[in-house]
Amino acid sequence: MEFYAVAGGPSSKSAACAVVGVYEGGEMAASGQAADARQKGRIAALLKAGDFAGRAGESWLLEGAPRTLLVGLGSRKSWSRKGYRRAITNTVQALAKTQVTEAIVLFAQEPLPDTDTYYRARFLAEGALAALYRVNDLKSAKKPAPAKLSRLGLAVAEKGDLKGAVRGLKEGAAIGAGVALTRNLANLPGNVCTPTHLANTAKDLARRHKGLRVKILGEAEVRKLKMGSFLSVARGSDEPLKFIVMEYHGGLSGVAPVALVGKGITFDSGGISLKPGAAMDEMKFDMGGAASVFGTLEALASMRAPVNVVGIVAACENMPSGRATKPGDVVRSMQGLTIEVLNTDAEGRLILCDALTYSRRFKPKVVIDIATLTGACVVALGAPYSGLMGNDEELIRDLDTAGRRADDRAWHLPLGDEYVEMLRSNFADLANIGGRDAGALTAGAFLSKFTDGLKWAHLDIAGTAWLGGAQKGATGRPVPLLVDYLLRQG
Repeated sequence: MEFYAVAGGPSSKSAACAVVGVYEGGEMAASGQAADARQKGRIAALLKAGDFAGRAGESWLLEGAPRTLLVGLGSRKSWSRKGYRRAITNTVQALAKTQVTEAIVLFAQEPLPDTDTYYRARFLAEGALAALYRVNDLKSAKKPAPAKLSRLGLAVAEKGDLKGAVRGLKEGAAIGAGVALTRNLANLPGNVCTPTHLANTAKDLARRHKGLRVKILGEAEVRKLKMGSFLSVARGSDEPLKFIVMEYHGGLSGVAPVALVGKGITFDSGGISLKPGAAMDEMKFDMGGAASVFGTLEALASMRAPVNVVGIVAACENMPSGRATKPGDVVRSMQGLTIEVLNTDAEGRLILCDALTYSRRFKPKVVIDIATLTGACVVALGAPYSGLMGNDEELIRDLDTAGRRADDRAWHLPLGDEYVEMLRSNFADLANIGGRDAGALTAGAFLSKFTDGLKWAHLDIAGTAWLGGAQKGATGRPVPLLVDYLLRQG
């Protein structure tokens, strides 16, 4: 998909389909007046007759030359970012059903609270690519033909707005590509998206993008590094573990990187502490944190962002077998702390703690781990918000603000010594669970024991990385949040 920006709207000679917004009650958006003139008043007459109400989710294609698509914007009083995003989705989905190859979105000029030209453009590109996304299923039936739509323009009111619009479209397209990669990886079944598949994906990223270097460590190297906690999770699986390190150098040489640490459990059975069978298939999504690290690096490298980032992914399966770690076993982490494994289904923190320790090698200015870590976070926040905690208030505030800007929200959860106390063990330095209460917070407290001296934040995306039910599939979150944050770190 090619994106571009124009001032005003389509010229009289343009064959592009004009996309005109209509507010509820049949009120044409001011940005559609030029298109109506091009249609010789046909749009105004149609609205006056009451043939199109402008309700959110509605669309109507006016045939003829040039074609015009009417899109409902809903109530003018409640016009917001959410309505704008919905209108973009509706626009692209409607055009995808036609033979239209090029369109210009005129309602992007409509005033939008708390949103400048850059974000209107970025949301358009992100939304268009999301609307065209098709789940990468393995069905044997013939795939539907792709949409004819190949060029999408954004209309701005003034020529002075073009610079911000062009940047927003470029970065939005890159974020859209990163989200798509994240979704593709997470949607694959566990017998396809193995740790080895993730390692090969990293190598492919390095081949496609300059400035991206990759190193893959296997079991022998991980054992040499004394990552006993990570090794304990992988022990029960026949699939070889992979420790993946991806370095993106887009910023100035010598500038400390931001480290992104992703949980890469490519299938989580729970291990000896076996999960219930219902919905266990969704545990292929337990590598959503790792997938978001891949997607974020794809986005940054695609737009050649001027930042330095290192992506670290600890990838393995969590399976039961005669070799698997047992409840009550004690393992030693790379940092040297011993851990009593009271529940083998609390495995994400066991691989992340060694990955966090490894991240110190890069002397990062910030470390952010991303993980589908706890069902407790889903109970607390549901699907709208990722859980956010950490040891640095400025970093927490910056990530929260980035989530608000990107419409990829996170909620700040508490992290204190009281939760660390719940991890006491009679047999080791700490236990890997703290009991029934405050499960998301004790998981964060566990990770905090491995972050002394680091400026660190933790994103629990167990509720946001995928949807269940009829819409089952990965969402690509929190790639927009992470990219928005990183773009301001250059």
